Amino acid sequence: MDKLKLKTGTWVVVCDGRKALFFDNIGDAEYPDLRIKDSETRHAPKTSEMGTDKPGSVHQSVGQSRSSVEQTDWHDREEEAFLKDLAARLDKAVQSGDATGLVIVAAPRALGMIRKAYSDAVKAALVAEVDKDYTNVPPDEIEERLVGKPGKSG
Repeated sequence: MDKLKLKTGTWVVVCDGRKALFFDNIGDAEYPDLRIKDSETRHAPKTSEMGTDKPGSVHQSVGQSRSSVEQTDWHDREEEAFLKDLAARLDKAVQSGDATGLVIVAAPRALGMIRKAYSDAVKAALVAEVDKDYTNVPPDEIEERLVGKPGKSG
């Protein structure tokens, strides 16, 4: 992956379906300096606490046969809600001018979910999307992987 060139005020958001880490580039494109701005974690309850319904079934319109309906995956729903809330937060940051650009770093599945919730302002502010799961990577290593260090190549 080529190293990102980030202007001052660009936010880098590293997230998955339950956790987000916000960095702000206080440096410039030549000498980036990502600083942790905030973090957010949503703890999901056990599946048994989220929903206890049995899978439903449907009668066919002709004949006596029945078909079962797939049970709701409450953890997926919770992840989608978290990422939708995250996208709304990013929209507010862009609209207020707090974030002048955005880089979203997420595993492919989470990236697909959050993309659906992007506002037009977020889409316009996007500098890059990186389909990697860095949520459990130490912050200094995230910076190294995304922007490198001044004076280092590649």
